[in-house]
Amino acid sequence: MYDIEKFYQAADVKDAIRALKEDRSAVIISGGSDVLIKIREGKLAGCSLVSIHGLRELEGVDLKEDGSIVIGPAATFSHITNNKIIQKYIPILGEAVDQAGGPQLRNIGTVGGNVCNGVTSADSAPSLCCLDAVLAVEGPEGVREIPIRDWYTGPGKTVRQHDEVLTAIQIKKESYEGYGGHYIKYGKRNAMEIAALGCAVTVKLSGDKKHIEDMRLAYGVAAPTPVRCFETENRVKGMKLGADLIQTVGENALKEVNPRSSWRASKEFRLQLVEELGKRALKQAVIHAGGEWNA
Repeated sequence: MYDIEKFYQAADVKDAIRALKEDRSAVIISGGSDVLIKIREGKLAGCSLVSIHGLRELEGVDLKEDGSIVIGPAATFSHITNNKIIQKYIPILGEAVDQAGGPQLRNIGTVGGNVCNGVTSADSAPSLCCLDAVLAVEGPEGVREIPIRDWYTGPGKTVRQHDEVLTAIQIKKESYEGYGGHYIKYGKRNAMEIAALGCAVTVKLSGDKKHIEDMRLAYGVAAPTPVRCFETENRVKGMKLGADLIQTVGENALKEVNPRSSWRASKEFRLQLVEELGKRALKQAVIHAGGEWNA
């Protein structure tokens, strides 16, 4: 059973903001794959819902004239995976969300909900971190643009205020052009599993395709929030492809994470995954960036 006090379907974003402002206990719902489970479990029993489902202004994926990609937060995982713009320019994101749950969840779950729930296991989070996504939220005071590195504040927590609505996920051209990327999710099962650890890497290679011009490395479930390994990224700039690069990434990533033990995996095992998945994702990202890996 679902204990819901009242349900309101917003007519547009501004109407949703008004409804949220008037009811401090209200919860936004779009696809419902997270919210309805929490209601069923009693965590949100008796809550009021403000639905933004079906609002066209929050859907779709657009390529702007300046090359930036704008993703509507109401776009489902399936839509993102199958979108031609995503497939051509940032396939790492489509491949990542295609690993979330099963077909039913991917057809209703939205990328905005995946970001706003704030959980470190969100499959979209490491890839969006590597893509330097900027999140636009709108509230009573107007629009704020927040780099994803500043979005997460703790387990299940973000900087989004109660009466704000995520309206766009923006990725600038310079954040994806010339990069190859790869996301690896590790779980106890091959499907229908929440990540025990997730790792995303994007790489831009030098003109001769033999050195790292730029690398971005991010993890999920390796800390209380999704985490970028900035020190490791800086350390490998200019390095030649090969065994030394792989060793540097693996060793230094371990210094920037802080996983915990849970029933899905121990801290010690997650640390092993941090090192190994970082290496594997880097190799595949190099290949996607047009390089060769012979080491």
